[in-house]
Amino acid sequence: MTTATLFGLTGSALVGLGLYGLVVHRQPLRKILGFNVLGAGVFVVFGVIARRGAGAGLGGDPVPQALIITGIVVAFSATALAVSLVLRLFEETGRTGVDSDEPAEASATGVET
Repeated sequence: MTTATLFGLTGSALVGLGLYGLVVHRQPLRKILGFNVLGAGVFVVFGVIARRGAGAGLGGDPVPQALIITGIVVAFSATALAVSLVLRLFEETGRTGVDSDEPAEASATGVET
């Protein structure tokens, strides 16, 4: 097993774990964490694909590396924004989720069911 294959499998496992965390968990902070793990897996897989092209005798291309670095910066800023929005939601409502026990129609009309 080569290192490129090992990194490719690791990136695929990270994508799978991130997707699982994104789908299964209801808490927003866990969904944000799952999204970050999924993004890290995509970055690893993209880096492996760029490395395989350079290892096959083609010239090393700096564009995939620049895209990965840019993606990491964008993912970090999006995570900071999402966490700040969750904190603001907690300050306003006292809860981190947006789930409600009562139906939306009943709360909007003021009629109890």
